[in-house]
Amino acid sequence: MPALSQQILEITEEGSRLRLAPHYGGRLLSWDVDGEPVIHWPEKADWSRLGGVRGGNPLLFPFLGRHRVDGQIGRWRDARGVVREVPMHGFARDLPFIAQIEPHGKGVRMTLQDSKATRAGYPFGFRLEAAYRLIDARTLEVELSVFNTGDAPLPHYAGHHFYFTLPHIQRGAASMELPPTQRRYHRADGAIAAAVPGQARYTLDDPVIHDCMHCLQGLPDRPVRLRMPGLDRRIEIDLRRPGSVPWYCVTTWTEAAESDFYCVEPWLGMPDAIHNGLGLRWVRPGQAESAVLRITVGR
Repeated sequence: MPALSQQILEITEEGSRLRLAPHYGGRLLSWDVDGEPVIHWPEKADWSRLGGVRGGNPLLFPFLGRHRVDGQIGRWRDARGVVREVPMHGFARDLPFIAQIEPHGKGVRMTLQDSKATRAGYPFGFRLEAAYRLIDARTLEVELSVFNTGDAPLPHYAGHHFYFTLPHIQRGAASMELPPTQRRYHRADGAIAAAVPGQARYTLDDPVIHDCMHCLQGLPDRPVRLRMPGLDRRIEIDLRRPGSVPWYCVTTWTEAAESDFYCVEPWLGMPDAIHNGLGLRWVRPGQAESAVLRITVGR
């Protein structure tokens, strides 16, 4: 990536290194701890089609997942019946953010504001801020903030798409532990399937959690934990941070049996929430809200 090196930010703290690309969707590219990748980034990423690159953490806003009108994905209908287009997972991951390094040098705040391009499909005034901070060498805090700068209530359901490094041959030995949840799935016809009771623990090769939304039952009483014995690694995702709005679900997904990553994605709502209301959030004019989490890497 030599031609892009001047557009890549690096944040370091002892043995921890973040790499981010503000001009490419405010994308967290990778996170290494003690020289080992925690957040996956492919060596041969196609920067001309960054939306399709499997790695880092694409920011999902204003909507996440698939939304559709009359069977057509990427369309939504407002309360007056007007149909507009917003791509799957939203447009934020495809637009340039403005970055500002935080004064202590251990974090960065990236900002996206509404424009003529965004208002065509999403006619609202907004400011989206994504902040990444290294609390210490093994703890990363991530904050998503949505500001309503317009004069009408602003609908959204934002989220993350973390690609955690995991060699595919180690999936059967790796596991995920969850607070109380219910499992739900997005059906091919666009509907959300009925909830079924979730389990406290799954192995990451279990097909039941592929493309699965684990809906949280109130504030989680413990972190989401990933155990990766083949990497001698434990990852905790703390979704109960002070000042944060409640996370709605955690989605698990990977692309293929041979993919050397596994995605664990905290979301504020469900796919198609703009129509089904499941997790749809409204921010009043002049108001703002933030969703905060912390990721800690241990052994």
